[in-house]
Amino acid sequence: MTQTPRAPRALVPWAHVADLMDGWPDELPVAVYDGTGEPPPDLSAVRFYVLPYAKPDATALLARMPALEAVQSLSAGVDKLLPQLPPGVVLCNGRGLHDASVAEHALSLILAVLRDIPHWVRRQDDHRWAPHFTRSLAGSRALLIGYGSIGAAVEARLLPFEVEVVRVARRARPGVHGIDELPGLLPDADIVILTLPQTATTTGLLGAEQLAALPDGALVVNVGRGGTIDTAALLDQTASGRLYAALDVVDPEPLPADHPLWRVPGVLITPHVAGGSATFYPRAERLIAEQLRRFADGRPLLNVVDRA
Repeated sequence: MTQTPRAPRALVPWAHVADLMDGWPDELPVAVYDGTGEPPPDLSAVRFYVLPYAKPDATALLARMPALEAVQSLSAGVDKLLPQLPPGVVLCNGRGLHDASVAEHALSLILAVLRDIPHWVRRQDDHRWAPHFTRSLAGSRALLIGYGSIGAAVEARLLPFEVEVVRVARRARPGVHGIDELPGLLPDADIVILTLPQTATTTGLLGAEQLAALPDGALVVNVGRGGTIDTAALLDQTASGRLYAALDVVDPEPLPADHPLWRVPGVLITPHVAGGSATFYPRAERLIAEQLRRFADGRPLLNVVDRA
């Protein structure tokens, strides 16, 4: 590995990306910053910045990069990042990196709620043997709202469980319903799974009216963005026992310690960890290595976000 100069032209979160490249490109000196501790002192020459994953404060460094040309996010959703980017800077997202991880987590949440796993964990803590029978995933009708790469990965894991999957996206296309068709789809859904980014269109997509349209006992799962569901309306429907929920994302986030949603028996909450399992990191490293090669060679980057 070549020695990193004081004024790097690229900033990446993991040093072992160099192992995938047989060292950093000579024409693109690289420094490493994982979002913890002090970053390199001189960032004035940085042209390509890979944001450390799950370190929102790392965006503050953008102001110290006057030569910046491209930013690589390792998240699929970049709605909060877009307003922070200087004009003319190319933004690339982490599309595809989280598909397997988020899909596994979504399936885990669904099975945990349907098979009452939180209940059994609490009984184990109490050393109590008190069996009862639970619901099943097989034979369910799942409404999958957000049919991008993550949605398709969720579907691929549901189908072997004998689930009927109904696809919903922003616009209708063959085999996929449009969001405008939700009023006719919600009353027949056993499970609703959201894998959506948060935009002006998706914010509050599942509000009081939509949640009320779901049948008694339906399960609402969110592994997209917390703001796509009206939290107050969801709290009302789950606290009454009418609906269940499994949430990896919430609004507000992080959820305050005294928020009543924590205490609802039919709600399972994980702290926005769906995308960060072990399967994510090797995929992210390969993407970073490929993007560095492309940037150094002047070739088009992958996963460029349309900022229009």
